[in-house]
Amino acid sequence: MTQPQLHDTLLRLAAVIDSRKGGDPDASYVSRLFHKGDDAVLKKIGEEATEVVLAAKDVRHGRESKALVYEMADLWFHCLVTLSHFGLNPADVLAELERREGLSGIEEKALRKSRDREQNGD
Repeated sequence: MTQPQLHDTLLRLAAVIDSRKGGDPDASYVSRLFHKGDDAVLKKIGEEATEVVLAAKDVRHGRESKALVYEMADLWFHCLVTLSHFGLNPADVLAELERREGLSGIEEKALRKSRDREQNGD
């Protein structure tokens, strides 16, 4: 899948997720999560992240990687739900990744620490 197709897929899925806001919690899993609020949405992120870690450990020990892809898809989906829940979208994350492109992780972390110190008046 090319980059534009990936971006389009994320945007289409995000639009479907956004359309579930205010929907019937008995008819839609995503509507049910939105209806339950922050704790339910965030709990799913934790659950899915744990499942990704466990699947990755299984791959590391010689098991097939399909489970890791499946669990990662679940995590990405729930990340999109979380973004929507907090009024954000994939474009916000992509813009941040583009901003970081070309920076080493060490440089990015140093810039973040410096920015945090400035904001906190240190």
